[in-house]
Amino acid sequence: MRCLVLDGSAALAFVLRDERVTAGARAVRAALEEAERILVPGHWWLEVVNGIVVAERRKRLTAAAGMEIIKIFRELDVEVDAEPAADVVERVASLAREKNLSAYDAAYLELAVRNGVALASQDKALLGAAASFGVKTLG
Repeated sequence: MRCLVLDGSAALAFVLRDERVTAGARAVRAALEEAERILVPGHWWLEVVNGIVVAERRKRLTAAAGMEIIKIFRELDVEVDAEPAADVVERVASLAREKNLSAYDAAYLELAVRNGVALASQDKALLGAAASFGVKTLG
């Protein structure tokens, strides 16, 4: 797979050691290893950092382990969507309403649809919405 959109849930699933490793998570990891481009919406870094901080608060990670995960994510060399948020907000809002998604999840869907690429997620509602648009899904 040359390019894919990676959501926060999929990213965190393969770095948090106490997450249940599913066949979907293994497929995401394999796709990431093969991907030439990994696209994310503008809020992605905040979402994954929040997931890390919450895991630290719940004693699932130490702060040092959290910093190591951030380093792993930096090495992924994700490409933050260059499209200005103001230009996609109406499409995101429409998708969120139509598919009963959060605006954050709809942003992943909009990015995958706009670029015609696969979407990696652990969120079943998001994966279902993506499939309804013919977007290849991993997760």
